[in-house]
Amino acid sequence: MTFTNTQLNSESLPKIDDVILKPISKHYIKIIVINNVLKYSVIFGILILGKFFVKKEVFQDNFWILFLIILILGVFNFIIAFLAFKKRKYAIREHDVIYAQGLFVNSITTVPISRIQHIEESRSWLARQFNLATLNIYSAGESGSDLSIKGLPHEEARQVNDFISTKVNGNN
Repeated sequence: MTFTNTQLNSESLPKIDDVILKPISKHYIKIIVINNVLKYSVIFGILILGKFFVKKEVFQDNFWILFLIILILGVFNFIIAFLAFKKRKYAIREHDVIYAQGLFVNSITTVPISRIQHIEESRSWLARQFNLATLNIYSAGESGSDLSIKGLPHEEARQVNDFISTKVNGNN
C-alpha cells in the first residue's frame, strides 16, 4: 500500500458561504432581554440598598456616579446582546451541523455527525414559556458540549435531535 497525501486546490474546496444558515427563533431575544433585566434589577437593587445601609462617605458621594456607570454598561450590554442575537444562525446538513455566532469575533463551528457521541435537548422554565429549546451536541474526546444551539423552536429541536440520533445510531 502506497501512502499518498495529495495537496488540494483551495478553490475546489466547498465554501461555507454557500451554506444557507437559518436564524434561531426571534422569541429567544425575549429570553435574553428578560435575563438581562433580571440581572440588572438585582445589581440596581443592591446598589440602592447600599445607598440606605452603607454609611461610608465615599460610597454616598459616588452613588450617582456608580448608578450612571451601571446604567451605561446595562444599555451597552442590551445593544450588544441585540446585535449579537442577529448573528446566531445554524444549518443541519447530511453530514454535519454548523452554528455561527458572535458580533465582534464571529465564530463558525462545524461538528461532523460522524463524531457526535450524543445529543441532548434541554428546556429551561423560561424557554418552555416561549416554546423554545437548546440542543447540546457532544462529540468524541471532549468534556462538556461541543456545540450548544440555544433558541430553537421546540418542535424543530426535537426533529433535529431525532435526525442526528438516527444518523449517530446508524439507522440512516
